[in-house]
Amino acid sequence: MEGLAGSLRAVTEPTSGAAARAALTDTRFADVRWVAETGSTNQDVMELARQGEPEGIVVVADHQTAGRGRRDRTWEAPEGAALMATVLLRPWASVAGMATMAVALAASEAIEELAGVVAQVKWPNDLVWPGDGSLEDRKLAGILAEADWPAASHIAGGWQPPAPGSKVVVAVGIGINVAWAGQMSPELAHTAVALDEILGPISPPSREDLLIAFLRRLDDRYGSLMGGSMAGFSAPGVEAVRAGWEARSATIGRRVRVDLGADDVVGTAVGMTDEGHLIVETVEGERRTIAVGDVVHLRPAG
Repeated sequence: MEGLAGSLRAVTEPTSGAAARAALTDTRFADVRWVAETGSTNQDVMELARQGEPEGIVVVADHQTAGRGRRDRTWEAPEGAALMATVLLRPWASVAGMATMAVALAASEAIEELAGVVAQVKWPNDLVWPGDGSLEDRKLAGILAEADWPAASHIAGGWQPPAPGSKVVVAVGIGINVAWAGQMSPELAHTAVALDEILGPISPPSREDLLIAFLRRLDDRYGSLMGGSMAGFSAPGVEAVRAGWEARSATIGRRVRVDLGADDVVGTAVGMTDEGHLIVETVEGERRTIAVGDVVHLRPAG
């Protein structure tokens, strides 16, 4: 993995990388590049995409020194405690937003398959473990999607939305808390959780097995989205991902406050569009479609 702006430490690849590639040879995600340490797997994948590398590359790191979340938040985890990976996708522009939802859905399904833990999806980018009444939902995984719009666009011409039949680069990073073994700080313990805490005396799945299960699920979900259609998307695939996401949603049906930066929207989340946007019915009775924002789950009124 030379040429990534020096972000990857020159070390021997962990054996998990070879094992994962062997287990994924029949999927589009067999090109797994597992390293001991890097700055940010998202940054590495975006650089690979700009070098013209194909869809399907997966960069995994035991440790990130500059992991990022949304709005430039940091993402930190002890070395080897989390599955940290970024997938290079090149979806049709018409389903780029739904591709991120497919990642969240595939991760939730993989966790349930291997650990028996039903993680819910919180719009737009988290997997959460439901609270027990005394705790709010706690974050089990975070997802960060970054996109490069068509290379043909240039700054002099101004930004233009991509045509539905064009493809875009999307680097989707995921960090799943697997085995923190008591290393989670008291500050994080109220808002985050790892699989080993949920499972108690039962050992959590290995990061390698979790990666393989996740990528197999994603191969199915993402493949159904793309569909091979000349129109640029598969309508049944979009519906399947949307329905699967809503069935596992921690947000749909909840009172929410959506932080839009300069404004807040308060109401009840009632659904999601085929583009992955959240539909909120406000306290005034208006329906708002939210493309980007941070959601806070509120307690039921009264």
